[in-house]
Amino acid sequence: MSWQIPTLIEADIKSGKAQYRTFQTGVGGQSILPVPSNSYVVIFGYDFSPAGGGFRVVRNTPADSGSSLHETFMQYFETQQIAFYTGTDFYPFIHHVDVKSSIAPQVVDATNPTAETTTIYGVIEEINNTPIARQVYITSTNDVTITVGGVRNATQVTQNAIPVTNRTPLGLTYGGSAQAIRSQTNFGPGGTPLQFMQPSPKDYADFAFGLLPANADGQSFATPDTINGLVDFTWVWNNVIGSGTTNSAAAQYYLNLHYALYTETVPDSRG
Repeated sequence: MSWQIPTLIEADIKSGKAQYRTFQTGVGGQSILPVPSNSYVVIFGYDFSPAGGGFRVVRNTPADSGSSLHETFMQYFETQQIAFYTGTDFYPFIHHVDVKSSIAPQVVDATNPTAETTTIYGVIEEINNTPIARQVYITSTNDVTITVGGVRNATQVTQNAIPVTNRTPLGLTYGGSAQAIRSQTNFGPGGTPLQFMQPSPKDYADFAFGLLPANADGQSFATPDTINGLVDFTWVWNNVIGSGTTNSAAAQYYLNLHYALYTETVPDSRG
């Protein structure tokens, strides 16, 4: 996927009504895009280079051992979240990041390097940190808070069979199928987690699942927590992998925002 300058914004830039700007951040998980007073910004795209590049994991395993989960600490990099907060609105974006795997033979007996019995197969795993381009449309008169991190767990809390309602009709949806569908997932701290409720927190009583939690939300996104939620990658380097990678530029994430700056108040027609 790629982004492009929306037609109306491009016209504003060409006429001098707006200025094309970029804002590049990375490494640490928290950044703020400043917005001057009596102005507003329209973020219309970003390029995201995921964290986790610049190193590889080699696992020694027989070639016929079957499939398995990636190394535990690789999972911190496979799901990465970018979120924008404008003071009035919240925009989360989750990216699944590919892990490139390859198999290479490794001879373990230097005294007999040609013997088949001494050859094992190493699985090499690397994070694919090829930049990801995304089109967005985020308007703000306030400074924009940007939060980036890895999401390791989506903790299952409850499963329920979805009943037939006017929003979950029989045959077209899971309504009435009797399948146990995950209806509550935690993406945050154990004490006060974000409760991602499905099918929807709206008119929740229609589904007869009991009381709706006080911190329920209808969107899936992680909130900061090093065990169950959003994890700053610096914490991963220092506490999970080893501080030797902390200062590696190739291992960090980078995020480049593309936006238009309007040095005027928001017109009614845009509000």
